[in-house]
Amino acid sequence: MPAMKWGCTIFLMAALIFLPSCAQPTPTSVQQLPVPAVPEAPLPEPTTEAVAKLRLTIVYDNNEYDPRLETKWGFSCLAEGLEKTILFDTGGDSATLLSNMKKLEIDPAEIDAVVLSHIHGDHVGGLSGLLEENNDVAVYLPRSFPQSFKDGARSLGARIHEVSEAEELFAEVYTTGELGNGIREQSLVITTSEGLVVITGCAHPGVVHIVRKARDIVAEDTVHLVMGGFHLGGASASQIESVVEEFRQIGVRKVAPCHCSGNETRRLFRKEYAEDYIESGVGKRITVSRARS
Repeated sequence: MPAMKWGCTIFLMAALIFLPSCAQPTPTSVQQLPVPAVPEAPLPEPTTEAVAKLRLTIVYDNNEYDPRLETKWGFSCLAEGLEKTILFDTGGDSATLLSNMKKLEIDPAEIDAVVLSHIHGDHVGGLSGLLEENNDVAVYLPRSFPQSFKDGARSLGARIHEVSEAEELFAEVYTTGELGNGIREQSLVITTSEGLVVITGCAHPGVVHIVRKARDIVAEDTVHLVMGGFHLGGASASQIESVVEEFRQIGVRKVAPCHCSGNETRRLFRKEYAEDYIESGVGKRITVSRARS
């Protein structure tokens, strides 16, 4: 299938199955948070010390952070410093994804694997363009994805791995497997010396449930960081406060909600977590020590 036709297939398929629960909020409900100043100087070259760190970069998001980058509804996060360089989700469109990556000096050719959380267009829309830049990648996607999507990715050269149950994908990297009774979704779990790092796409199965599942999979109680979409954009303050309380009960140390989390969620987590709240948006970089003593 020609690349252009495949790109249209992704867009049309996602548009047909896109559910109201993931719909983009009205413009007045996004990007209302203060945007911290970000230096435009390029990052220094990696050092030996940097190799011992996990580096997470949000390359696509609807919340502002780095003013050089474009914000659009969706999510994508790059994980570096592991056995494989992993792109978790691909945002809503190829042009924005690749443009932001270029400005962040991220080379698509250095990506080894793509992990897709769920089928919605704001998480898979950039895949075709990425594969046109680098098709020497393994794509890990839920088994429930439509066969047409899998065939289309294969036609662009990707190696498809279907995920059903929780499993170790690479050293120190796990998938929760498909969770949820409606929208089937996987999340990424990374083990570090600081504790678990859990990255969620939209958290349709429930962000607390995902974190509990991550702890069970790895048999690790310490959760250093939960980041990504918390799927609480339309939740009431009391519902959000309940999630905040449960995070505290299960020992989540740091949080970085973005994408579909919602401004009220970000405000309440910021209030509770104080210095352990990480302001996030497109261009945000987070480093975590992964060296084991």
